Amino acid sequence: MLYNLALLAGFALLAPYYAFRILVTGKYRRSIGPKLGAIPEETLAAIQGRPRIWVHAVSVGEVTAAAPIVAALKGKLPQSRIILSTGTETGQAMARRLVAGATAFLYFPLDLPWVVKRVIGKIDPDIVVLTETELWPNFLRCCVRRKIPAVMVNGRISPRSHRRYARTSFFWKGVLASVDRFGVISAVDAERLRSIGAAPQRVSVMGNAKYDSLAARVSGEAWSRKALQMKVTPDTRVFVAGSTHEGEEAVILRVYRELLRDCPGLRLILVPRHPERGAAVRDLAAAQGHACILMSEIRAGREPRGEVVVVDVIGELFALYSLASVVFCGGSLVPKGGQNILEPAAWGKVVFYGPSMEDFQEEKALLEEAGAGICVRDERELLEGLKAILSDPAELARRGAEGQRRVLSSRGAAERYAAMIIKVLGNRPQATADRKSKPKA
Repeated sequence: MLYNLALLAGFALLAPYYAFRILVTGKYRRSIGPKLGAIPEETLAAIQGRPRIWVHAVSVGEVTAAAPIVAALKGKLPQSRIILSTGTETGQAMARRLVAGATAFLYFPLDLPWVVKRVIGKIDPDIVVLTETELWPNFLRCCVRRKIPAVMVNGRISPRSHRRYARTSFFWKGVLASVDRFGVISAVDAERLRSIGAAPQRVSVMGNAKYDSLAARVSGEAWSRKALQMKVTPDTRVFVAGSTHEGEEAVILRVYRELLRDCPGLRLILVPRHPERGAAVRDLAAAQGHACILMSEIRAGREPRGEVVVVDVIGELFALYSLASVVFCGGSLVPKGGQNILEPAAWGKVVFYGPSMEDFQEEKALLEEAGAGICVRDERELLEGLKAILSDPAELARRGAEGQRRVLSSRGAAERYAAMIIKVLGNRPQATADRKSKPKA
């Protein structure tokens, strides 16, 4: 009751703000209707048949993890209807590009009781699969009432999230009881989940499905397409700074200016975590005297010119990592918990990052053990580290290759998650039969 009162109060307070954003900027325009329960008839027509597996992946990172799991499910259950939902428009765009095995795509409903009841009634899934840590109380409560099993895949709980959950564990224990099985990335994630109320016998460590996703996406063809677009040859030296946050771009640009003294011709590709900051980052680069172009301009047909490319569109970062000589991953020199360092490592790149990597401790440990991950405390250490590694191409290649070997040899989690989903699905024959006999909501 308290949760729903708070939810309704928040909805009433924020509705005018989001209405203004939709009318003025157009943002959220595509997603607001579906989030409130409006599902196109063509979507409902596409998912006719059984079993219906609803996979939810809130945004880009979760979609990356869900993609190989969907592929594994489709391989094991080719007749299945797989519905993939996202919570963000960027996640939806990525899902439509990356997840070929999905039957239909939709936006996850707002967790308002009447909205989730309507949407679940229309989709009528046989099982719900939540990627990473997507725990929506009203949604899960409705699943329980309709005898729809729910499982978590690629589960992870960051230290910050764990602290928040722990403070209100009396509430989350009941929510976690609505989930039939938890498949998590590591033993640390399993312990954190148990500590906030998950039944120990329901929690299993299964690994990180993102390794499978990365292996499937690394290819010479992807490198060739991106190299042609960016006018890069195998001899071009490129510094890619990915998923940067405000405060990090200024550091990167100062470091880059110093690197040009020893590495003339070095190019910089700067990818802000939030693409809408692209113009501001371009202006920052221009203010420091760099010739600069936006990725949106390159997409429009302009040839890359000058030293710096600022990426102001989504969906480019993974392929751009393939062009890098060396990489910096953002969200780490500022206290944001880090970003995904596995993506550049899968291309065989040495990755630098700052001290704030709380959300990626397992990945950090793996790359540092391989010598392909280098943690720096500040601008000075970043500059010195980059200078040293760029001056020794043989060592750079050796470290990058070892990191890539470790990442690509860690595959297999997607198959384990798919097997878990199918097992839970198979354990509920009566519930499935009951729903088949019900008229369509």
